[in-house]
Amino acid sequence: MNALTLQPVKSLSGEVRLPGSKSISNRALLLAALAEGDTRIRNLLDSEDTQAMRRALATLGVSLVRRDDAWLVKGVGGPLVTDNRHAELSLGLAGTALRPLTAALALGNGEFVLDGNARMRERPIGPLVEALNRLGADIGYPGVAGYPPVRVRGRGLAGGGTDIDGSLSSQFLTALLLAAPLAQAPVQVEVVGELVSKPYIDITLDLMARFGAEVDHWGHRRFAVAKGGYRSCGDYLVEGDASSASYFLAAGAIAGRGVRVRGVGGDSVQGDLGFVDVLAAMGARVERRAASIAVRPGRLVGIEADLNDIPDAAMTVAVLALFAKGRTRIRNIANWRIKETDRLAAMARELRKLGAAVEEGDDFLAIDPAARLKQATIDTYGDHRMAMCFSLAALGGVPVTIQEPSCVAKTFPDYFEKFNLLIDP
Repeated sequence: MNALTLQPVKSLSGEVRLPGSKSISNRALLLAALAEGDTRIRNLLDSEDTQAMRRALATLGVSLVRRDDAWLVKGVGGPLVTDNRHAELSLGLAGTALRPLTAALALGNGEFVLDGNARMRERPIGPLVEALNRLGADIGYPGVAGYPPVRVRGRGLAGGGTDIDGSLSSQFLTALLLAAPLAQAPVQVEVVGELVSKPYIDITLDLMARFGAEVDHWGHRRFAVAKGGYRSCGDYLVEGDASSASYFLAAGAIAGRGVRVRGVGGDSVQGDLGFVDVLAAMGARVERRAASIAVRPGRLVGIEADLNDIPDAAMTVAVLALFAKGRTRIRNIANWRIKETDRLAAMARELRKLGAAVEEGDDFLAIDPAARLKQATIDTYGDHRMAMCFSLAALGGVPVTIQEPSCVAKTFPDYFEKFNLLIDP
């Protein structure tokens, strides 16, 4: 399907069971593979990104078996490859697979080329490669320096000290930290620049602790990782995806009797649940429980907020601004430009199609809503989050056509089916 037209939606109401978190799923898969013992992973997300990680691990010889509602991963108890194997891994647009695997494959013995699609080749990886090479890795570039593809000649990480640029993506630091417990000596990491998306590092640290790694940090600026590897945690339940929750919670804030999402709540480790605080600040009525969150409509008003900690959910805030009174200004989101597309430019362009007045800066977006939304055809640029967040525009009383709706398969293959089930008659 090249396009999907959503007819005007009066309101959305009901409950949604969320798919597993992409960020947690790919971290859990890699750590289970590196760990001693078998790990049973439940509620693992089944999407293009997690399929890319599973295929790569299987290519590298890791046993992954689907049993009922879970995946059983047989850990190798150390580096993924030790037999001087050669492999080429195609990882599409899955940054949560390509970047951590680049670090993990530096630990063993072999030669590997990791590549992605055309957009992945435009997304930087240089800060991670430089940090790993300072620890003794041998990683280079078959193509453009600083960008995939990368060639990893596995020979182990010596350990010791390194630094890493934290200003572009938290995935660089995550990848380095995930590999560090299997270095030949303890690893110390200094973050250079302002670390973006800190809550995603907290997810990494939580997963590492569950798999037995010891990490200390000081204000997300310095990290000390003990040598020792990983041990299976036995059974692991992946939380629902908080970024995916944002679309349904935003819908609940706009019109209807309210929407409840199940699978995330007060016990969640995901920073994107900070989106719920933004909803409350904009005037929505919020109810939080340990494993669910409900949102009902309120009188929405525009806000100004630093949303660096929740860059994915911040896109939903930008579309929610269409339904708020007054200006909404989202700042400290420069890293939107190196995501699946240049999201700052793309969001500004598509919001204007709907009638909003939009100011785009180097690291901010300011949105003044239209008195009445315009019918529009939304270009998604192959970006799953563009497709999902702009589906909310159908609540504005006009048809909205979403181009390339199948791009949601990256993280939420049945998103539009779940969206349609919530439409009030």
